[in-house]
Amino acid sequence: MAVVTVLAACSGAEGAGSVPPVESRSVQPAVRSPTCTATSKLIPSCGAWWGIAPEVFTGAPVEQALHGAEARMGAAADVVHVYHRGSELFPTDAEIRLARDPERPRLLMINWKPSFEHTWADIAGGALDRRIDRLAAHLRREFPERFFLTVHHEPENDVNPSPGSGMRAADYAAMFRHVVLRLRERGVRNAVVVMTYMGAPNWASKPWFEELYPGDDVVDWVAMDPYADQRVQDFHGLVNKTRKDYPDWPGFYRWMQARFPGKPVMVAEWGVFERPHDRSFKRRFYESVSRQIKRYPQIKALLYFDSPHAPRGDTSFDADQGADRAFAELARDPYFRSTPVPRP
Repeated sequence: MAVVTVLAACSGAEGAGSVPPVESRSVQPAVRSPTCTATSKLIPSCGAWWGIAPEVFTGAPVEQALHGAEARMGAAADVVHVYHRGSELFPTDAEIRLARDPERPRLLMINWKPSFEHTWADIAGGALDRRIDRLAAHLRREFPERFFLTVHHEPENDVNPSPGSGMRAADYAAMFRHVVLRLRERGVRNAVVVMTYMGAPNWASKPWFEELYPGDDVVDWVAMDPYADQRVQDFHGLVNKTRKDYPDWPGFYRWMQARFPGKPVMVAEWGVFERPHDRSFKRRFYESVSRQIKRYPQIKALLYFDSPHAPRGDTSFDADQGADRAFAELARDPYFRSTPVPRP
């Protein structure tokens, strides 16, 4: 799902005002196993990270949004997903405070689109080198901790395969490589780099799809951003979407298992849309995640996209009490509570 920034506001929006009020819970401390650890690439040795992009498109500042979401689900997030664009420097002071919270430290998943004005070929050719260098200096000075970084997520629907467009799939791969390698050359060694796909069969079946991948040397994790639309009934259908009109596509998780057998998989955005004709759908869907997640051991992080104003519908997890209870139980599932977040 294309998002510019977690702080973006829909005009006139008043938080999650369209969602029926649900009593907030106390945030329960996670009981972590002393034997579970995270690697230098932030791969948890047990279970998976639990994360969230909180209260997106409500206008709430990121700290307020995250604290609100954590109170609503009654559990702390391991990872907070934030969005930046252009010349913005990150992490911000507020994001750093969340990462360094002495009671509940969080990992940052920072989503950066370097430019909307330059083509991928321009960026690969050095058009934004001063911007990249300025960001590198900020990161070295302000945030030495490890964090997740994805560069121009969901590129599939931005591809223009025309010769000379500067936006071909190969141009994306070159842009991604250039950004990551230049950050590293400028001393940024703490970014755990994530390549984020849309996770949709129609785009994955394009003839240029494989050309998007920038290379194992610049990608630490691979990710997908699937949403539970009318074709999806449970978690299995979410992470392995197939379509009859694309019979050769095996599903994203299956493809990632075959294409990247040694890399951890992140579900960097996932959300469940309201179904007015089926008010219990969200509850049933969240229950399916608890039942099915262990079938997907390569998934090492699951980050929910929580928004009452998402572009294609309402993905807030507590739109009704049944969904709210099921999501809260999922957020406290021991599978997501096993590995301690590394402290700064």
